[in-house]
Amino acid sequence: MPENEVKLTKLAKCAGCGAKVGAGVLAQLLEGIQVHQDPNLLVGFDKSDDASVYKVTDDLALVQTVDFFPPIADDPYLFGQIAATNALSDVYAMGGEPKLCLNIMAVPADMPGDAVHQMLRGGYDKVYEAGALITGGHSILDDEPKYGLAVTGFVHPDRVLTNSGAKPGDVLLFTKPLGIGVLTTAAKAEMASGESMELAHRLMTTLNKSARDAMVKNRVHACTDVTGFGLLGHLTEMAQGSDVEIELHINKIDLIPEALELARMGILPEGMYRNRAFAQEGVDAGDTELCKQDLLYDPQTAGGLLMAVDPADAEALFEELKGCVPSAQRIGAVREYRGGKRIFLR
Repeated sequence: MPENEVKLTKLAKCAGCGAKVGAGVLAQLLEGIQVHQDPNLLVGFDKSDDASVYKVTDDLALVQTVDFFPPIADDPYLFGQIAATNALSDVYAMGGEPKLCLNIMAVPADMPGDAVHQMLRGGYDKVYEAGALITGGHSILDDEPKYGLAVTGFVHPDRVLTNSGAKPGDVLLFTKPLGIGVLTTAAKAEMASGESMELAHRLMTTLNKSARDAMVKNRVHACTDVTGFGLLGHLTEMAQGSDVEIELHINKIDLIPEALELARMGILPEGMYRNRAFAQEGVDAGDTELCKQDLLYDPQTAGGLLMAVDPADAEALFEELKGCVPSAQRIGAVREYRGGKRIFLR
């Protein structure tokens, strides 16, 4: 390794969205904070949603989000791309289009200048691919490097998608395979294959733009992006927010084969345990193998969009997604809530 080259993941205790505060802990930290009312605030932090939405005019609302994390890849340019892809995803999950971005960066004082430059360049390239602009930002010195974006997007006030609008009868569609957290954890111990890590990097740098563009042409009642809380964590928020229950078809969910084998060996990220602690009380796992359950709790970085789609539009959207997302999946259905558990693995 050249003298000035740095392995970014060695500088961080956690990686990517696996560094997120657990959903249950986050809810406790926010408990009791007074939420001020504003009729134009369509979605606020009290909704456990992906971004806030503020109505400006009858035809325009602002979508705002912020996301940053420690390195999930050693290559600074790749890390910048992943962090930007992940931050932009929250706007896509609300049905919006990203427009303006601000860099958020923390770097060690002795981090080589070229590594910092490459990290920023990775972020810039993904933002421009999204059709948005970086207009500034803020940086501080820190022992651990961190990078991300504050993103502002536009959406029509009547077309905002939240994670709490799912209706009984809706079909659940998903757009990326699961297992990123397990693979990146294994990579730190040099237990992941080069082929699987190439796949992981490709998935984490694939914008959810095409998925969003297909989604907004159809009747989608709810959407969220699956990131640090894992599929079951984000589904729990959707089920609770929509007051519904959900049946998941395990064999229809795309689980990265090597990640499944690593999970079977017990190679699991710390965030998986936090996600399980948050969501498992509301999950009926049936006879689902433990390693498959683990991947459903696995924290994803820059994961796919999870959509609750009107059954009349589900097949058409599913067919369109097949041609524009990494892995189009029809993974389950929304049902009337009958009390008790909210998510059933079948």
